[in-house]
Amino acid sequence: MELSAAIILAAGEGTRMRSATPKVLHTFAGKTFLNRVMDSVAALDAGTLAVVVRYQGERVAEAARSYDPDAMIVEQDEIPGTGRAVQCAMAQLTAAAKDGLHGPVLIAASDMPLLDAGTLRSLVEFHESNRNGATVLTTRLDDPTGYGRIIRDQDGSVLRIVEQRDANESELAVREVNTSVYVFEADVLERAIAGLDANNAQGEFYLTDALETARGLGLRVGAFAAPDSLSVEGVNDRVQLAALAKAHNRRICERWMREGVTILDPDTTWIDDDVRLGRDVTVLPGSFLQGRTVVAPEAVVGPYTTLIDATVDEGAHVERSRVQESHIGARANIGPWTYMRQGNDLGPDTKAGAFVEMKKAHIDEGTKVPHLSYIGDAHLGSHTNIGGGTITANYDGVHKNHTEIGSNVHVGAGNLFVAPVEVGDGVTTGAGSVVRHAVPDDAMVYSENTQHVVEGWKPAWER
Repeated sequence: MELSAAIILAAGEGTRMRSATPKVLHTFAGKTFLNRVMDSVAALDAGTLAVVVRYQGERVAEAARSYDPDAMIVEQDEIPGTGRAVQCAMAQLTAAAKDGLHGPVLIAASDMPLLDAGTLRSLVEFHESNRNGATVLTTRLDDPTGYGRIIRDQDGSVLRIVEQRDANESELAVREVNTSVYVFEADVLERAIAGLDANNAQGEFYLTDALETARGLGLRVGAFAAPDSLSVEGVNDRVQLAALAKAHNRRICERWMREGVTILDPDTTWIDDDVRLGRDVTVLPGSFLQGRTVVAPEAVVGPYTTLIDATVDEGAHVERSRVQESHIGARANIGPWTYMRQGNDLGPDTKAGAFVEMKKAHIDEGTKVPHLSYIGDAHLGSHTNIGGGTITANYDGVHKNHTEIGSNVHVGAGNLFVAPVEVGDGVTTGAGSVVRHAVPDDAMVYSENTQHVVEGWKPAWER
């Protein structure tokens, strides 16, 4: 199986989404629609991958290039319709091919976030084994409203595809529908799109008309029914997006449960496709595991926790917290209500407790930041304890500065470390201290603040 080219249709606005964002750039299980479809198509090793853009074309093109720097960007002109999109793509593909295009060309819409490589591979193999001039990917729906209907001949080949607005009563009763995914032989596609017109209710160039043209050339037009209707379900509005995301997430949760993960409430647990979970992980209700998060065996996540591109080691517990691009060591205890911004690295048996915020903090084994503290741009040695209300003042208004606190340090409550500053091993600090200068090993440091009491004081409004 070898494709000469693949064309992804990403020119539409998606007006029913009612969004300033193009429909193809909406996200689904951690990736945009366009990213997901491009990944699936790329798995087939097409000779050239072309992405057709129009609405917010530069924005969509920039996204497409970020997913595949080698993708060919094709700008559709003002003439509307999928047929016109393919005409523009084929003109550019043909011009770029030294010896012309030969062999199958795959065409896929970009609003099917669950379109997978396996389904596409089966479609191409079906097309080649039946020696079709063209093949359309179909599915059967209980409610086909809004979809083009597949009208078959007695031998099972496709006579035509009729759009909803152009269909008569008997055609509307057909439940087999077009998914907007096709395979054409390159020479057939070139001839079939040459004669397209806009003689329809929408006034658009329909790609579906190219199938009738191919049949008129005496070629067989086949239809391959997708084994899983969910994989080819399109998204036209946010209601459909929510329903499809829910169905897909349920499958993800069920797969992980069969792999040995405890998910207490799949209805309130959301897991992206690229997340990886070890055996005997427990995920409690209200948790969101996103991006490339990895959770090791016997860790507990939740309840009400968000992990984004996080790594959680064996036996750690992250409760009611948000952790992004951070590493949580084995048996660490995070939360509740902990906010871990990017770049943290916590060692084994560490703690970041209630209402603690961290950013680019490196915490060595056994060190604890129990509550009400901010640790940013800092390194804390092993077996150090940070008193409540401690702040590493890392920002001087221009630069972010580093705080270094050694091992076996006992930091009193309400301390302020004004970076850049270094505190040695074995240090004890007094409550309310402001540490501005280096402190040597095995020292005690405190700030003496004079307390002033004014007796009989009344606020101004009572005088």
